[in-house]
Amino acid sequence: MKITRIETTEPAPGLLACRIHTAEGITGCGESYYIPSAVAAVIHDWMAPRLIGAEALDTEGHWRFLYERATNFGARGTELRALSAIDLALWDIKGQVCGQPVWQLLGGRTQDGVRIYHSTGYGRGLPPAPGGMWPGYGRMGVPEPLNDYWNAIHEPAAFARELVADGIGGAKLWPFDFAAHKPNGSLYVSPADIEEGMKPFRAMRAAAGNTLELMVDGHGFFQLPMALRIAAAMREVSPLCLEDVIRPDCVDTIRDFRERCGLPLAVSEMLISSEDYRLVLQRQAADYLMIDPTWVGGISQTLRITDYAQSFNVPVMMHDCTGPLTLLAGIHVGVARANVAWQETVRMLLRISYPELVTAVPAVVKGRMVAPAGAGLGAAWQDQWFQAPREVRVSRI
Repeated sequence: MKITRIETTEPAPGLLACRIHTAEGITGCGESYYIPSAVAAVIHDWMAPRLIGAEALDTEGHWRFLYERATNFGARGTELRALSAIDLALWDIKGQVCGQPVWQLLGGRTQDGVRIYHSTGYGRGLPPAPGGMWPGYGRMGVPEPLNDYWNAIHEPAAFARELVADGIGGAKLWPFDFAAHKPNGSLYVSPADIEEGMKPFRAMRAAAGNTLELMVDGHGFFQLPMALRIAAAMREVSPLCLEDVIRPDCVDTIRDFRERCGLPLAVSEMLISSEDYRLVLQRQAADYLMIDPTWVGGISQTLRITDYAQSFNVPVMMHDCTGPLTLLAGIHVGVARANVAWQETVRMLLRISYPELVTAVPAVVKGRMVAPAGAGLGAAWQDQWFQAPREVRVSRI
């Protein structure tokens, strides 16, 4: 199963799409997110010489070789995102060769599907915030169908009732971001800002009662004193967890925050290496591990981190606000591993954007995303994203 061609393109802002072709005509699909041109450069300039002409089914051998060579120069974000895209595509090929969904190759079904929650997302088609595409700086936009960032802030009660009617078990909001964006916002969040940020949570709890789990995402903006202030306010609505309220660049401080805030923490898709997650687990800094499969190193590494979390009795949440194959990768691991508790989704992406990008999107039944039935990942990039006039970079034999 010789690899003959690797293609990359950017079907949406920030999103890298990857296809690996084999001599036998089987094509595997992968993706990653953030700085796609840099990720593409790593794939074509550095990884392709290893992969072109090589055996496509040697998934673990390619992963170990590329990861270990990357650590020689301090591999972090870009290298791991590139490796993630390659790894997804190779697992997709393996599943198609075997005629089985990837979750079957990972050990089979442990649960029929993964419980989902909806994040509040961003407005469709909005340009990046002034100054660049920065995590946590998405624009709210205007009222439109499924613009849940706007809905959660301006119509939180109706938003909560919609989710409950759809059988969705949880919602994650980021209503404190506006305070972080103020000058020195990580250092001081006023009582008035706290009150403003709590309004959507109070309205959603009043509308939905305890039938809807509530979560807050701080996008890693806040330092310890203000993180504790936000946590103290959040106790009122009994959240399922706090995610990245505190900056994630010191595990000891995260542990301190967990001990003092008295609420469960989800930590964190921003920690992208296995060593990061080892420190979090061994220092008892998290109640949930949040993993993004296309940032940590693909399905191969997501599986290892998930298994490691199981040994600590710490459940896993899968992150996705980025792309359809990231979502699929999380579901495949989640179906095959019983300690994956939640899968993040965004209604606008799930219902509008992702069907435009790929050939299939997993179904949601009674609040759970069900196991994909097709061989491999169960979806492929729409061909149009790899055709002119789009710019496609190619490495080939």
